[in-house]
Amino acid sequence: MDGSVSQSHQRAGLRLALLALAQFIIAIDYNIVFVALPDIGDALGFSPQTLQWVVSSYAVAFGGFLLFGGRAADRLGARRMFVIALVLFGVSALVGGLANSPEVLVLARAVQGLGGALLFPSTLTLIVTSFAEGRERNRALAVWGSTGSGGLAAGALLGGVLTGSLGWAWVFFAMVPLVVIALIGAPLLLTPDAPRSGDRGGFDIPGALVVTVGATLVVFGLVSGPEAGWTAPRALGSLVVGALLIASFFLIEAKTSAPLAPLRMFGNRSLITSMLVAFLHMSALSGGYYLFTTYIQNILGYDALQAGLAFLPLGLLAMIAGGKVAASMLNKSGLRTTLFIGMLVYGIGMAAMAAGMSTGGTYWSVLPGVAIYGFGGGLAFTTIFATAGSGVDASEQGVASALASTAQQIGAAVGLAALIVIANSGLDVSAGAAAPAVADVVAGLRAAGWVAAGAAVLGALVALNLKKAPSSTAVAADEGREVTVSS
Repeated sequence: MDGSVSQSHQRAGLRLALLALAQFIIAIDYNIVFVALPDIGDALGFSPQTLQWVVSSYAVAFGGFLLFGGRAADRLGARRMFVIALVLFGVSALVGGLANSPEVLVLARAVQGLGGALLFPSTLTLIVTSFAEGRERNRALAVWGSTGSGGLAAGALLGGVLTGSLGWAWVFFAMVPLVVIALIGAPLLLTPDAPRSGDRGGFDIPGALVVTVGATLVVFGLVSGPEAGWTAPRALGSLVVGALLIASFFLIEAKTSAPLAPLRMFGNRSLITSMLVAFLHMSALSGGYYLFTTYIQNILGYDALQAGLAFLPLGLLAMIAGGKVAASMLNKSGLRTTLFIGMLVYGIGMAAMAAGMSTGGTYWSVLPGVAIYGFGGGLAFTTIFATAGSGVDASEQGVASALASTAQQIGAAVGLAALIVIANSGLDVSAGAAAPAVADVVAGLRAAGWVAAGAAVLGALVALNLKKAPSSTAVAADEGREVTVSS
């Protein structure tokens, strides 16, 4: 019997390692491309205006298809979608590395974003449904969250190393062996999807199409705004049409018999709070990465490899905080306190980073703030998704995680667009204009940093909307039920 229990624990550990690897793949891809952008632009002939679409095409597809991916995981099976997503992700990464024109690379990145949109909710669904709510799930989410934070750090460093030594194409080729490993492990470690009964097998195709196109247009409009101008038809038109489609989505969901996102889910206090905090978290994160990268490369003169190394303290502390620290705090203090502390520390770190930026500054002047915001951000990241899945039925975990992640992606686009506008507000960035003074650039970065810090602190206040942790007696009773179920 002991041997059977030991084998069960070992299999659960391997399953968690596989799911953490999937999260690592998503996270590393978020950062690995950034430091390769100058080389990609030179090699494939991108213009300064179109180069951003190497990143934006991925963001548009990822943000637009997340809710579709979440419902697909619930309706069609999380393991099935996990495998499909990995195949899409791996093939598109290979095509991206082989691309010989801007059009091919942008299309490959869009398909890669679709793969990520299917992979993220299926991975989180498999974690939530494989581990009992409470201590067991908290530990699993901590491993998942810390792996994601580690992937962000590894992406920045690996992108610099690969670009400098092997060339830009390897930031895409490097994804392929990781995907192959995950595909080999999936049929061995993941439980086959349960047969779907008739009442659960429906799929709201009109709702899926409307919300996907709507979310895609909103993200497209947000990433286009700084480049094309907010009143340009490309940006403003996309935002307006996207918002109207999303509004019509709620009307469709109220009438369909098989809703993509049942409207009653929006009455879940934990889920709505996690979505709001996720929006603010990613608004600050995307802006913080941009500000830090701009400061060390444009002001301090770091090259790609040095910039990648500069991100290591941030990523390592985020990994530690999102792992063991998050698991311990969630078990001892609950969702509300942990999320509040994480976002508050996050905001303090952002403010300290902004304060450390100066014309005569160094990497060491911003490092304390970067380290603090990495720690707080990692702690908050894990807790956000623990919050999103709390009290949600197993059959709807995919859409719950997708809603939280969609809020993140919209927040990333909004935050980055807003902070770029703030950072450049005092500069003349028109064609042919003289290079701005270093002092003006730093002043813009610092101002944007204060706004990012404010977003994180606002997220801490929103976290207080969560219910307080139950008493120790109730927690003990919960744990007793968990032991009974697991045995």
